[in-house]
Amino acid sequence: MKYLILLGDGMADEPIAALNGKTPLQVAKTPHMDSLAKKGILGLAQTVPPGFAPGSDVANLSVFGYDPAQYYSGRSPLEAVSMGVELGPDDVAFRINLVWLEAHYGKLYMGDFSAGHIGTEDARQLIQSLAQELDDDEFSFYPGISYRHLLVWHGGRDALQCTPPHDISTQCINDFLPRGEGAESLLHLMNSAQMLLSQHPVNAARAARDELPANSVWFWGQGRRPQMPTYRQRFNISGAVISAVDLIRGLGVCAGLDILEVPGATGYIDTNYLGKGQAAVAALAQRDFVYVHVEAPDEAAHGGLLEEKIAAIENFDEQVVGTVLKSLDQLGDCRLLVLPDHPTPVELRTHTAKDVPYILFDSRQQKDQRATGYSEESAQATAIRSRGHELLAQLLER
Repeated sequence: MKYLILLGDGMADEPIAALNGKTPLQVAKTPHMDSLAKKGILGLAQTVPPGFAPGSDVANLSVFGYDPAQYYSGRSPLEAVSMGVELGPDDVAFRINLVWLEAHYGKLYMGDFSAGHIGTEDARQLIQSLAQELDDDEFSFYPGISYRHLLVWHGGRDALQCTPPHDISTQCINDFLPRGEGAESLLHLMNSAQMLLSQHPVNAARAARDELPANSVWFWGQGRRPQMPTYRQRFNISGAVISAVDLIRGLGVCAGLDILEVPGATGYIDTNYLGKGQAAVAALAQRDFVYVHVEAPDEAAHGGLLEEKIAAIENFDEQVVGTVLKSLDQLGDCRLLVLPDHPTPVELRTHTAKDVPYILFDSRQQKDQRATGYSEESAQATAIRSRGHELLAQLLER
């Protein structure tokens, strides 16, 4: 038996007036997910338990089969694992976003949480410069991918209040700066970084190309190193993860899964959808399980890009889900779980904690559910409810 999780990050949404009261999932052309919904089990899953912020860290931890109440230790430590950064027992990891802050009448606003989706090479040079100037016995900077990077605070504080920058797009940052014990250290580091970035030749070159400069860093997602049992220990299965995002890759490492590289996988709407689908099929030749993560719908929603979100959902359906379904004869008996991790409504531009629609499909037991297709509304109508961290056990029939 082969097992797959196909996850379109942030696919779920709310009814939108411009779509005549429908959601992007309802209007997108998704024949493959619609077919699975009609032949499998369609329901709603609570991937963000009460009391947790609706982040991709909590939601994907649930989908990976780990109860956040027991295993959640913060987002950035998982990204550190993916980046190969070993955290000591007294270390606190923080996500660094390279951002563009926009000045208006003496105040600073979150102009772009990704500095115009800055390229990895530009970002690497900026973070390396910050490391050269600001690294010391207390703080260490590490470059990542695109706008996503890492700060390790040795002997640091983890009880601060930090806000994800994509939650405050276009808003004044004054009320969202780090607060709590140790906040003054992070604010000093942020101010120092701003002075260095303002004079950096990479930003000068970006401005000359009419691209947004990365004129600040933003710290959030802090936590200490995670402790999780592997899939081999829990289920005695082998597996792999396919994702361009360090958070998901870090979860895979903690779960003892192989991390597969796909050329052209970007973590953005221009990602290599087809390559991910093909890599999933190839990976199952020697493994029991594959987790495929596509960030594109979430990124489009964070940008308020409705048409791009619809296109990302359609590409996910055709080139990822469709590629897997066309290979069922090659795969043999298999079970699929298809879902988003959380909703990312385009009009809100951030995550919500609502339950998400999921499909559980078994190639051996195809049914006629008479579902209208795959959407939030059709899943709601089934009255089937699951807790997110229990979906994996359902998939594996454990």
